[in-house]
Amino acid sequence: MTGTPTRPGRPPVVDPATWQAARDELLVREKAHTREGDALAAARRRLPMVEFDGTVEVVGPDGPVPFLGLFQGRDELVVYKHMWYDGAPHQGQCEGCTTTAWHLRDAVYPNARGVSVAILTTGRWEEVASFVAFMGYTQPWYSVRDVEEPVGGAMGYLTSFLRDGDRAFLTYSTTGRGTEPLNGSFALLDRTPYGRGEAWEDKPEGWPEGNEPCWYWRSDAEGNATWGPTSRPVPQWTRPGAAPVQTLGRHGPHS
Repeated sequence: MTGTPTRPGRPPVVDPATWQAARDELLVREKAHTREGDALAAARRRLPMVEFDGTVEVVGPDGPVPFLGLFQGRDELVVYKHMWYDGAPHQGQCEGCTTTAWHLRDAVYPNARGVSVAILTTGRWEEVASFVAFMGYTQPWYSVRDVEEPVGGAMGYLTSFLRDGDRAFLTYSTTGRGTEPLNGSFALLDRTPYGRGEAWEDKPEGWPEGNEPCWYWRSDAEGNATWGPTSRPVPQWTRPGAAPVQTLGRHGPHS
C-alpha cells in the first residue's frame, strides 16, 4: 500500500497478520495484568477494618446529618474527598478533583450493587452548594469541615466504608494515582496511540514528547491547556454562562 511515508520513530507499518501476532503477544501480558488486578482486589477485600463513630455529623443540603445517613440504607459506601479552596470562585477550585467528580456524576450502577457514592469536601456548605449547582452535579455532596479522620481530614482520597447496622467501618483508602479508577478517561487515553500526552510516559522515539502531567485538566475558552488567569477546570466550560474570567482567586496551579 502506498501513501504518505510514516514519520521517523513511529512503530513500523506491517501487514494484518504481523499486527495480529504482535497484538496476541501483548494480550498475554494484558491478561496477566488483569489477573494480578483481580488478586489485588481480593487482597483489598481482606484488609482489616477500623471502626469509628458513624454518628459524627456532616453537612448537606438538608443540614447536618449523621455519617451513617450517607449509606442511604445500603451496606457499602464509596466517597471521593474533593479538595477545596476557601473563598475561591468556581473556576479557582481544584482542576483534578473537578475532573474526577465529573466522571462520578451518576452512580446508578454502584447503587444497583448495594454501594452508595458521595463526595465530601472541607468547604463551607454555602460555598459548596453554589459550586455543585453551577457544575450540575447529581451525586450527593457533603461538607466535612472540622470533621476528623476517617470521615474528614486530608482531601484527594478515594475511601471505602462498610456499615453493619449502626456500626461504621473504614475498609480502604488511597490517593494520588490510586484514585484513577474514578476517571474512566485515563483508561481510554491509555489505549490510544499517543496515550495521555504527558511527558512522563514511555513512548516510541519520535512520538510527540508530551506535556506536564495533567496539562489538559485546565484550559482557556478555546480549549487550549493553560494555567493562566483566564483558565478553569475543563468540565466547567460546558456549564451555561461559563465565560472567560480574569482571576482564578488563588495563586497558580495546585496551590
